[in-house]
Amino acid sequence: MNTTLFSEIQRLFERTYAKVGINLEDCLIDRQRCGQLSRLAGASARELSELARTFLRKANGQLYIGIYYSRWLIEQLEKNDPRNSLTNTNIVELIAFVEEINHALHAALQFQRGVHAIHSEDFIRNLELQAQVDTYLVLLLFVGFFRKTQKISRVDRRWLRFHLFSRHHPQAYADPNLRGRYLETNELAEVYTRCLDALNGARRVDEIRHFHSLDYSQKKQRILALMDRRREEDEECETPSPE
Repeated sequence: MNTTLFSEIQRLFERTYAKVGINLEDCLIDRQRCGQLSRLAGASARELSELARTFLRKANGQLYIGIYYSRWLIEQLEKNDPRNSLTNTNIVELIAFVEEINHALHAALQFQRGVHAIHSEDFIRNLELQAQVDTYLVLLLFVGFFRKTQKISRVDRRWLRFHLFSRHHPQAYADPNLRGRYLETNELAEVYTRCLDALNGARRVDEIRHFHSLDYSQKKQRILALMDRRREEDEECETPSPE
């Protein structure tokens, strides 16, 4: 039985964090339903990407999830399957694809832990920050697979960072809340992934599992603490030793 790219990515996240208990592919919705939910979400939703969106709704003590992908995005991934190669022709579409799965999975896991304020700004920023971090790590896995015995180079990492962090322009959002959300989470994720790059495989897994368990304010504090530690280590390396 052939597995889908969607199910492979969901299983990867579940192996890293925890099983969500549902097949997230069952949460996929069509364009018509996406339009209905977008109208219910309010004016700010008009500025969100037309390629992919995740919708969350709470009713009767349960969390309802809708994941939308445009037909164009799916066609591009089918035409240029990232499991065969990861290039400029499919990396943007893969990022959008992975991030929505990640949003849905972490929203469900948080809801199961009793965090039900799904429309609070901290909850949404937490999902956005986590998704950017996890998507970077997924992209590294893809690159590492194609490199096989070769190490992932600095050029590879710069290429991934460009598409995940540098090519986005949060200033373009007219809504000040959206602008602030994406500016902050983009900067935090970019810094945190640099800290992760400095860790070996085992330490990186322990770190991201701990990071996943934190709320948004705690994640920010964690990133600032890691930044301070790296700065101190760099200063120690630059301090000349007496002869």
